[in-house]
Amino acid sequence: MTVTHVGVLGGGLIGMSWASLFLARGLKVTVVEPREGAEAEVTAFVAAAWPHLRALGLTQAEAPRQPEVSNDINVLADVDFVQENGPDRIAIKQDIVAALEAVIGTDVVIASSTSSLMASDIQAKAVHPERILVAHPMNPPHLVPMVELVAGRLTAPDTVDHAEAFYLAMERVPIRVKKEVPGHLANRLTAALYREAVHMVAEGIADVGDIDKAIAAGPGMRWALMGPHLIYHLGGGAGGYRHYLDHLGPTQEARWAELGQSPLTEGLKAQLVAGVDAEIGDESTEALSERRDAALVALAGLKRQHGF
Repeated sequence: MTVTHVGVLGGGLIGMSWASLFLARGLKVTVVEPREGAEAEVTAFVAAAWPHLRALGLTQAEAPRQPEVSNDINVLADVDFVQENGPDRIAIKQDIVAALEAVIGTDVVIASSTSSLMASDIQAKAVHPERILVAHPMNPPHLVPMVELVAGRLTAPDTVDHAEAFYLAMERVPIRVKKEVPGHLANRLTAALYREAVHMVAEGIADVGDIDKAIAAGPGMRWALMGPHLIYHLGGGAGGYRHYLDHLGPTQEARWAELGQSPLTEGLKAQLVAGVDAEIGDESTEALSERRDAALVALAGLKRQHGF
């Protein structure tokens, strides 16, 4: 199937980012978002994203293309593909699917951006569950290329193939997750790190700002280029990954045994928020996002240059 018209259901942060990417790749985009003022917000987001999309080579168009923005789901009747970005609540997701199935064609893929829910649960009450899967990005999806594809119990193999081809055409990096688990793949990895980062604050091991600096100036530098298995392969020297596992595997196991988990009490949440406030100082969230996005564009170019 050829996709020329994409429906983006949910025009929040993730939906606006997806819409920007799809527009840059030359598709017609219709965004459904009930929030008042959504059209102006989406237009502004696309305009701000466009220079980055051009810098990444995702579009040659100088002026940003604009999506149709509506609060009426019926405008999605003619779409070829749906990127769903509703709230991560299973009852809401199932209601969204029911509303979509009353409007779109029976062969239109519904790809959910859910960060934690499983496709089998989302499709449980669907009339055509075979066309539903998870397609979870990392924020912001117009700049971070990974997309996790996770099939549900009733998802047709052709649906995953079709979704993979679509995201490849969007110049994303689709990852097929072999087994459904809450949080999929990437979010489980980031959750493992975040759990320990929070625990370290709770235990007084380090401040929020120093923990963030340790990651950004340490392992994060390498993670931008390769994952943990390759990193430890290089850490094994001439003997590679096997030498690393044999020689330093016991130290990993010792650290695993010491990792902790602290409950997110109100006091701990206040401590974490205060730590972030101190870390960013007077810089606004908007300015911090702009700096991040510009750096992501530059990093993407650097990775291409060095074959990563």
